Amino acid sequence: MTVDLAERVRAAVAAVTDPELRRPLGELDMVRDIDVHGTTADVGIALTIVGCPAADRIERDVRDAAASVAGIDAVEVHVGVMSPHERKALTEKLRGGRARREMPFGPDSLTRVIAVTSGKGGVGKSTLTANLAVSLAARGLRVGLIDADVHGFSIPGLLGLIDEDGLPPAPTRIDELILPPVAYGVKVISIGMFLRRPGEDAAGAVAWRGPMLHRTVQQFLTDVFFGDLDVLLLDMPPGTGDVAISVGQLLPHADVLVVTTPQAAAADVAVRSGTVARQTGQRVIGVIENMSAMTLPDGTSLDLFGSGGGEAVARALSTEDTDVPLLASVPLSPALRGGGDDGRPVVLTSPADPASRAIDAAAAALSRTPRGLAGRALRVTPSA
Repeated sequence: MTVDLAERVRAAVAAVTDPELRRPLGELDMVRDIDVHGTTADVGIALTIVGCPAADRIERDVRDAAASVAGIDAVEVHVGVMSPHERKALTEKLRGGRARREMPFGPDSLTRVIAVTSGKGGVGKSTLTANLAVSLAARGLRVGLIDADVHGFSIPGLLGLIDEDGLPPAPTRIDELILPPVAYGVKVISIGMFLRRPGEDAAGAVAWRGPMLHRTVQQFLTDVFFGDLDVLLLDMPPGTGDVAISVGQLLPHADVLVVTTPQAAAADVAVRSGTVARQTGQRVIGVIENMSAMTLPDGTSLDLFGSGGGEAVARALSTEDTDVPLLASVPLSPALRGGGDDGRPVVLTSPADPASRAIDAAAAALSRTPRGLAGRALRVTPSA
């Protein structure tokens, strides 16, 4: 009877999910000895690293899981740490057989990669990217987000990933693997998470040129453990500089979403960013027009930045073989701006806001658009 009870406790504890790795403790080999004495369960677990930031939550969830087993009235949890050999085995398991520093988002990956780009800064590209990611996650998709705007990173703040010191949280590392923090169901990585820490004088500015930028983007794609993703979004820097070239080299199969405003000046340069992406082999899948006309309380319309820019970009990027649609026109919105300042995406806090509805419509279109399978290994084994 005691052995059976111990096995039921083990099963309950093994089903607890590690909040950072998003996998059950049993699958991660983090469950140790479990003994039952009368109605008391002694449960041993091993954390991945010393000082694991999720330690308190894991211990609490393990205690609750063991206590939920019928016949258990008390639980003692004993917390240890994996040995270097165990951590190495874990990282190899998480890589799924891939070699160290091998990118998991190559042409044969089933993860859809979408680079969100713009011709110039200040068009709200990062705000739209953050809200699109959250909207896609709310639809049940597994979503990752790379803040590739290295010089002007803003994704952590837009998603509320700010610690008590007012800084983006430092990611957890398991040896050479980097675990991305999670916000609103989206796994996020940004260069801002690796810069200024409390007590340092630097302002968190990045003064890097091409080679450093390339290595940073490459490390985000190889060393960050996103796990199985349906969609990986990249918030690109504006223009067609070093990072755009690096992403074109590293992810030539990526889809590209172009963001513009209605203003002709923004639309003209937005076309260039889409054209350069296409020259690297990437596919332009759509245009989003931000800061379009908003409806005032008296029913009149305010088109502060003009009109027609999104449609002009979509037409310019369309070809005889490919139609590039205007996926959404997102109106000027105080709620969208305020949500970005507060780190609370408008698609969750104000779903009825016109901007929120437009972003959700774009997310719906993206979730319906099939992945391009050209050049991908379909992993089909012919039957005899």
